[in-house]
Amino acid sequence: MTDWLTVTPGDAPLIVAVPHAGTDIPAAIEARMADPWRARKDADWWIDRLYAFAGDLGATVVRTAVSRSVIDVNRDPSGQSLYPGMTTTGLCPVETFDGEPLYRPGEEPDAIEIEARRTEFFDPYHAALTGQIERLSAAGPVVLYDAHSIRSRVPRLFDGQLPQFNIGDNGGVTCAPALTAAVEAACLASGDSHVVNGRFKGGWTTRCYGRPDRHVHAIQMELACRGYVDEPAEASPATWPTPFDPARAEPLTRTLRHVLTACRDFALSQRA
Repeated sequence: MTDWLTVTPGDAPLIVAVPHAGTDIPAAIEARMADPWRARKDADWWIDRLYAFAGDLGATVVRTAVSRSVIDVNRDPSGQSLYPGMTTTGLCPVETFDGEPLYRPGEEPDAIEIEARRTEFFDPYHAALTGQIERLSAAGPVVLYDAHSIRSRVPRLFDGQLPQFNIGDNGGVTCAPALTAAVEAACLASGDSHVVNGRFKGGWTTRCYGRPDRHVHAIQMELACRGYVDEPAEASPATWPTPFDPARAEPLTRTLRHVLTACRDFALSQRA
């Protein structure tokens, strides 16, 4: 693997993808950006630490350390919007979730640079995912779990406060209903709010790889950050990100362990 792409293989029929926890930005790109903090603001903060237990369950973890501001490996590489008619960011974003420009005027990446970033970062990340899916699915059905988080309130993207657990299977297309039901049950048992196929129905990873007819079941989990860190009323360089505290995150971590266990057990049940 490279210094920005990490694959931790496991033997269970479960893959955890972590596409947005990275904050690395190549120096030549960061020099063109308007604000280094702004360029990292929309990371899925601490998701890699939140799911650090995944290996204990035998899961394979695929993670990129590259910031989503450089390239978003969970977007359609063609540039087509995953949420037509709704505000979203692209393959190589030029603005934050709040609509702030990421680059100095005239410094945005052009089509040639976007293609180069896709070759350097996007393609290897998805080659790694594909390789692990092929390795594990040789023994039977497998679950691909795409792990995300976002601030609880982002008015430009959605109204009000986001539910704690946002489960996405693209309207029942990317996995068997029994898997979605098992994940939903684990979230419901926590007592926190949840929704299935709400604002976040699943990104490119879920939609690209979820093929229940081929025994690959993909599901996305978008967490509201308030479940594991204290969110400030307004994000600023002085207040965001909030440091990760394992004790603060423990209740949510406990639920996520139930969620991933349900995913693993579903896949195992399909192999029986």
